[in-house]
Amino acid sequence: MQPRSEILPPATRPADVYFFGTCLLDIFMPEAGMDAITLLEQQGIRVHFPMAQSCCGQPAFSSGHPKDAFEVAKAQLHLFPEPWPVVVPSGSCGGMMKHHWPKLFRGSIYENTAADVAARVTELTQFLIAIGYEPQDQGEAVKVAVHTSCSARREMNVHLSGWALVDKLSNVERVVHGHESECCGFGGTFSVKHPDIAGAMVSDKVAALKASGAVEIISADGGCMLNIGGKIAKDEPGMPRPKHIATFLLERTGGKA
Repeated sequence: MQPRSEILPPATRPADVYFFGTCLLDIFMPEAGMDAITLLEQQGIRVHFPMAQSCCGQPAFSSGHPKDAFEVAKAQLHLFPEPWPVVVPSGSCGGMMKHHWPKLFRGSIYENTAADVAARVTELTQFLIAIGYEPQDQGEAVKVAVHTSCSARREMNVHLSGWALVDKLSNVERVVHGHESECCGFGGTFSVKHPDIAGAMVSDKVAALKASGAVEIISADGGCMLNIGGKIAKDEPGMPRPKHIATFLLERTGGKA
């Protein structure tokens, strides 16, 4: 199944985009965000990074605190005044901005602004597919497994666009691992409030990834990468840590030194 383009017709390449880096990438894995920006710039696109950006409000929203989420998200609304796509390197944050911001701000003075921004939000892999990105694989043969977060999969369908990009790489074999459609156990504050359940879930996920025989684990969601990577570091140090798909694509196409 081919992924759907959310806002762009195929092979359309805008001159400018905004980049919303997400707080997890900014704090814990900024190199992944920089790799995503490099990847976009290599397509001849000017990338604009609003320096005042912070969080999309998802942690508060998913924890049942809509008023707090409203205040956090409100601080982002004015950052995207031009009619350019807003590229987000995370399907879960993209889902919050695209699908929940319009509901969060409905009935407020920010309703129209939120709807406008939401209509322009696109996750990184969706955007690359939409502009007709064709990666030229320069790497050795490798077997990889792809993990997609729950909201990224169910709200944005970006498991499809992630698979499609990986499948474009001629020397990469994508393996389907057990529990692929299941949660890794992170779920924001879920892993804090229910550590035993979350721990069992990430154990199942890591065991399935190990059984797949993949030598690379690819994802596009910082929370999942931290959770799965932490479990691997603690209990399976011989396994590869998850790698953001932007970094993986950049490495495979010779664009990362």
